[in-house]
Amino acid sequence: MRQLPEQTEFAEMDAIEQMVRESNFPKQSMSYQIMNQIGDRDMTRVSTKQKPNVLRKTLLVASVTAVLGGTVIGTGFVSPAMAATLKQIPMIGLLFEGTSHEAVDAAIQQGIISEPNLSVTHEGVTLKVADLLYDGTRLSFILERDGVDLPNTASPYLDEGAKIIGNPDSDYIKSRQVAKEDQMKGYIETPKILVNGQEVKSGEGVFGDHPRLENTYVVELTKDLQLPDQFELTIQTRVTRVDESFDFTIPVSVTNKSVVLKPNVSKSDGQFSYTVKQLDMSPVSTRLVLDSKGAVPASSQQKGNYSASMVYYELVDDQGNVLTPRKFDYFNSKPLTEYHIDQLFSPVKGTPKSITIKPFTLTVNNKDWSVIGQGENSYGDKTYLKDLEMTIPFKP
Repeated sequence: MRQLPEQTEFAEMDAIEQMVRESNFPKQSMSYQIMNQIGDRDMTRVSTKQKPNVLRKTLLVASVTAVLGGTVIGTGFVSPAMAATLKQIPMIGLLFEGTSHEAVDAAIQQGIISEPNLSVTHEGVTLKVADLLYDGTRLSFILERDGVDLPNTASPYLDEGAKIIGNPDSDYIKSRQVAKEDQMKGYIETPKILVNGQEVKSGEGVFGDHPRLENTYVVELTKDLQLPDQFELTIQTRVTRVDESFDFTIPVSVTNKSVVLKPNVSKSDGQFSYTVKQLDMSPVSTRLVLDSKGAVPASSQQKGNYSASMVYYELVDDQGNVLTPRKFDYFNSKPLTEYHIDQLFSPVKGTPKSITIKPFTLTVNNKDWSVIGQGENSYGDKTYLKDLEMTIPFKP
């Protein structure tokens, strides 16, 4: 994972902040509180030699998560001809990493990836649904905007009646509380998404600017999606200073969208245990769902000034290929004793005979929650919990 530099321009931070703020997380979530607390502090450049404080480190982690989420959405929609090119671009090629053109072709044939190319124009502003992805695990689409010249696509303004966590009188908050008639024209507000006329509820989502493409807005809904194989998708969104809503209706039909395994098998070392509830495999992603319980095992190096992080999970197929997680979350706190994990990884090559789950922890410094060994090409030094490894046979 590429770590974001601490020297960050205001424009870049605005884009990152917007993506995190508009994510469909519970209002008390960490990222929501962070974004509202930014207003209580001046954003200044920081020397890379200076150790970031806890708030800045937490913001950095939330930003990486948001950017990775937005980036993967973009790669999921491209045509097969672009896949090879995208693999060469940092952060862009994650979804297609390890995926053949044949697998992408299969996803298109199954209806998982499509290009609706529907557009609506109101008052000189055009929105187009360029690409759509639904594989049973997530629902994602891209909106392209034309007709206005603005640095970003996502609206920077707070909705009327929005709940503010932090200082409501800060300059940051006030700058985003702008009356509708005084807002700039052309920003995309958070879309409403309906399936067969009913608003979609999801446990997690990303809404906001694509970090690499101009005039492009991305939406991704993941976790707890309960959608049929065939449905009518309705996208309703508004644009600032435009009276009419931009509405799109798209038929979605997916065949053999994914292989779903529900092994419901557990592994325990006596104190810590986890149960694999579900393993989904499609041409474009792999999804792991599990529950864990108990105190996190600690190695001899994770004592005193250092401790073990929460337990993470690495997926490896029977050929030894490691599946890449779509995002990697760091938490600046002691690990909890119970977790529900619902995570996306890169797709499996071909048809595997089995998938091995390799739990591991990272070593963190208790003083500042820094991760030992973390760098541009490393999540950190991994301590594998070999007694907790589990191999799940592939039985479609």
